[in-house]
Order: sequence, then C-alpha cells, then structure tokens
Amino acid sequence: MSDTHFGFKTVSAEEKPSLVRGVFDAVASRYDIMNDAMSLGAHRFWKQEFVSGIALRPDMKCLDVAGGTGDIAFRLLARNAGHVTVCDINQAMLEEGRKRADDKNILRNIEWLCGNAESLPLPDNQFHLYTIAFGIRNVTHIDKALAEAHRVLMPGGRFMCLEFSHVKSELLAKLYDTYSFSIIPKLGQWIAGDSAPYQYLVESIRQFPDQAKFSKMIGDAGFKQVRHTNLAGGVVAIHSGYKI
Repeated sequence: MSDTHFGFKTVSAEEKPSLVRGVFDAVASRYDIMNDAMSLGAHRFWKQEFVSGIALRPDMKCLDVAGGTGDIAFRLLARNAGHVTVCDINQAMLEEGRKRADDKNILRNIEWLCGNAESLPLPDNQFHLYTIAFGIRNVTHIDKALAEAHRVLMPGGRFMCLEFSHVKSELLAKLYDTYSFSIIPKLGQWIAGDSAPYQYLVESIRQFPDQAKFSKMIGDAGFKQVRHTNLAGGVVAIHSGYKI
C-alpha cells in the first residue's frame, strides 16, 4: 500500500480519492461563490485566458475533466466547440453543473459523466481536445491522469491544463502565502461554513509540481510541443501539449 499527500497530511493512495470527494461534496453549492471571493474574481479572467488560447471548430469533440460546475465547458461551447463531455469524480459537482446549464438554457451538445481522471470510462482516440482546470493537483497519481489524457485524445489532439502553480517573485510569494494561509480558510468558514476544504486547497497548491517539473511530466506521458504560460506571476499557469 503506497502513501501520498492530502494537503500537508500523508495518507494512503487508496484513501485519497474519497477524501478529495468529501472536500468537494462539502463545498459544491458554494464553489463558484468561493472562487470569486478567494481570487477576487481573477479566476474568471484566468479561465477566459485559458479558453481563448484554444482554436475551436464546430466539429470538435472536447473532454473537460474535473469540470463539474461547467465553467470551462460553457466557455468552450460559447466559442463554437461542437460537443463537450464534462467528466468529474464528484456527483455533487456534476449536479451543480447541470443546474447551471439549465439556468443558462445550455441543453444541447453537452454531456455529464461521473468518472475518475485516472481511469476514464471512455474509449481510446475519441477527443480533439482535453481540458482540465484547477483539478489535476487533486488526483492521486498525476502520471496516470496524464496517461489517460493521452489515451483518449485523437492523434493531433491537444492537452490543455490550467492549474495553480509556483510564484516566481520572492516578494509576491510571501504576500501570496500570507493571504493563502491566513485569509482563505477564514473565507471558507464565513462563506461556505467550513474552513477545512480551503485549508486543504492552499496546502495542495504547495504540493503540486512547479512549472518545469509538471512540463516534464506532460512530456513523459507522450505529449509533444509542451509549453507553459504563467499568469499572475506564476500564481497560475497554463500548460499545453499535443498527441502526435
């Protein structure tokens, strides 16, 4: 039995998926409100930048993993993607996404699927585009999730990841750490009624590989032309690669 991290805690690899699922069960109904509060609305800009860098066509089949609330899927469809399958391990998050889709009258060209990023319930070579935003740091085995992304993409398909990363400026890093550990859990308690999921959130960001290490992992999974772009000084980064 192997061990992994859940924030700063060491847990068994078998235990982590249920712990992560519990985190998002607890915050699903307040997830978007908390994103606005924690990032001062910046997450909307980051997601828009992420999607705007993708060349989309009406014939494209897209897979958005860990995208339960539909934030990325709705943006892809608004920019002319043909069809988006939203896959998330957490049923409560998917239910929030479906509610939002109903509210927005987005009923066509979108599918909701409960599944694990490390063992996607999907066939090989099915998608033109794989996106994952603020989700890959929550998987137990990042290498397995990347291998699955490569498997389900068609040759020529693109992998795109938006994730919290590592700040480059020492001064900004200190300010960011102070805000993350002192303010974000308190916001979680105030808005969502529970600080623990947000304590996990800030700890999980620190455990995630930096830009260079994560780029290497993407390459090791078989992707080519791997690149990354920092946003907000490295608070977040967009990583991309192609299946050749």
